[in-house]
Amino acid sequence: MKASSSPPSSSPNAVEIRGITKRFPGVVANHDIDITVRRGTVHALVGENGAGKSTLMKILYGMQKPDEGTIAVDGEQVTFSNPGDAIARGIGMVHQHFMLADNLTVLENVVLGSEKLHGIGDRARARIMEISGAYGLNIRPDVLVEDLGVADRQRVEILKVLYRGARTLILDEPTAVLVPQEVDALFDNLRELKAEGLTVIFISHKLGEVLSVADDITVIRRGTTVGTADPRRTTPKQLAELMVGTELPSPETRESTVTDVPMLRVEDLSLSATDPDGVVRAVLDGITLTIHKGEVLGIAGVEGNGQSELVDAVMGMRRPDRGVITLDGEDISQMPTRRRRESGIGCVPEDRHRHGLLLEAPLWENRILGHVTERPNSKGAVLDLKAARADTERIVREYDVRTPGIDVTAASLSGGNQQKLIVGREMSHDPKLLIAAHPTRGVDVGAQAQIWDQIREARREGLAVLLISADLDELIGLSDSLRVMYRGRLVADADPATITPEELGSAMTGAATGHLEHTQEPGEADDSAPEDEAR
Repeated sequence: MKASSSPPSSSPNAVEIRGITKRFPGVVANHDIDITVRRGTVHALVGENGAGKSTLMKILYGMQKPDEGTIAVDGEQVTFSNPGDAIARGIGMVHQHFMLADNLTVLENVVLGSEKLHGIGDRARARIMEISGAYGLNIRPDVLVEDLGVADRQRVEILKVLYRGARTLILDEPTAVLVPQEVDALFDNLRELKAEGLTVIFISHKLGEVLSVADDITVIRRGTTVGTADPRRTTPKQLAELMVGTELPSPETRESTVTDVPMLRVEDLSLSATDPDGVVRAVLDGITLTIHKGEVLGIAGVEGNGQSELVDAVMGMRRPDRGVITLDGEDISQMPTRRRRESGIGCVPEDRHRHGLLLEAPLWENRILGHVTERPNSKGAVLDLKAARADTERIVREYDVRTPGIDVTAASLSGGNQQKLIVGREMSHDPKLLIAAHPTRGVDVGAQAQIWDQIREARREGLAVLLISADLDELIGLSDSLRVMYRGRLVADADPATITPEELGSAMTGAATGHLEHTQEPGEADDSAPEDEAR
């Protein structure tokens, strides 16, 4: 690794950023940043949460204007007033939090603002299908976005950028929701794009992935460039130390704290939904599981196989067709969501923007979200504003939420700092059960370690955890037991001590593997085992 510098080039670079500085009230997000992105390469941008990566990319994409500095695209200095200017110069951005209209179809989202390219009918549909097939996105143009899972929404964003003819793609955490096989496929696509002369700026906290796909790496810390790294000569440990000054954390849990006391029981839970074609289908089919005090039960599955619906059903946000849900011996099947929270369920949602935060509200209001009637936020029926604010400041300190104060809006924080605020909020009420859906999505290695430590510590004190994650190392490392979810069913059990991420990823796509135990599907006969055999 070496100090950041700009190597000489005989041909114009795709992007040259020089001396970019951006200030906000109370914080300098970017300070004198220099980056050179070579044409036809994958250039990784890494740094801790709040380091200024997203702000810098929003400047490059025309969403914000720098206070100082210059940007050159293909050797020509440019000034962008809005994203339309950036798009016109061949720059497209896929945001970590998607910029899609849920009530529109894929086709409508893709062509919105680009109607002049191929119209809004058959030509546009044909072009979308062509791009989708060429890059393995597998997206149907007439599906409503609100009916898509997180992974498919991300694919729609990538499709939209390619549809507009981007030559430089900014991808913000593009692998956060993908299993290893899907990551490999995405990286193959990136290499194809690179071979065709396109350029990718790749933002990620998964350092192993960065090192496997990047041609160049730039590291940002505290708003400024601190160095570059050659992925051929750098280890994840070295890169982590350059980013945050610490070693790469591990989610591994060595000691068992599982008790024989059931905390959550889900019995024969089934839920139907109407798909985009008007067909009623089962999204949950006979789900039965038990989580004990002190146990982390991990659910592995490709996005869209029923994980979100399972969370919604346990939280009371969807009413199942049948089934019983018991918390600490109490039947909560008919309870509204608020009562379930008051009974001891905490929840880190999979999409912090849609279900976890009020983005335009200050941090202290987000602290009490979902917990208004609980201490220290209230005294009986009266909001205790002083106590709520003081406890918000405690969470900010203990969870290292990088913010100039608790009166700034949640939208002003980086994605990772938003996540730390949510985890701190949900852990602050000593829940009996924590539903953790992608708890470290979009956070840096330092914050990741902190969240893992909080979960492990609460687990030692008896917390039961339902863990859903696309990070298979996280699933395997934190879980005491693993179940595989496929097409709305729990189809297999895995031993975290022996399963590999590759084997688990294969099972998630429906493939068999020798390290998993087949779980009998509803209605499936098994003459070889006693009827009362536990699974």
